[in-house]
Amino acid sequence: MARGGTTQSKVHLKGQSDDFLLFIDDVDTYKKWLGDKSVPLVEFVSSFQIFVTHKQGSQGQYDTASKSSLDNEFGTTDETEVIKQILEKGTLQEVQMAERQGSRNDSNGAMGAN
Repeated sequence: MARGGTTQSKVHLKGQSDDFLLFIDDVDTYKKWLGDKSVPLVEFVSSFQIFVTHKQGSQGQYDTASKSSLDNEFGTTDETEVIKQILEKGTLQEVQMAERQGSRNDSNGAMGAN
């Protein structure tokens, strides 16, 4: 049985001091929000957690952004305001996660072995 095969969507913003990431659940609603700010963020933002990648682009190790890094980059520690800025200025990236095939329980051993 295949597992995986999903699309991961994120918005990446290359800042002055670091790279910032947000994960998106619904790309179509995000695109609608770009033109209509009355759309609630909770309808498309995966979690209200901002990640930094320590200048490694969108592929580096993800760590939670500190209040000081948000303040240094965006001039505020208000996470909702920072999220809006990342969504407006960042770049949408969609990555297809490959399906995986294979046994789900290798500890059963070979079937039919005597």
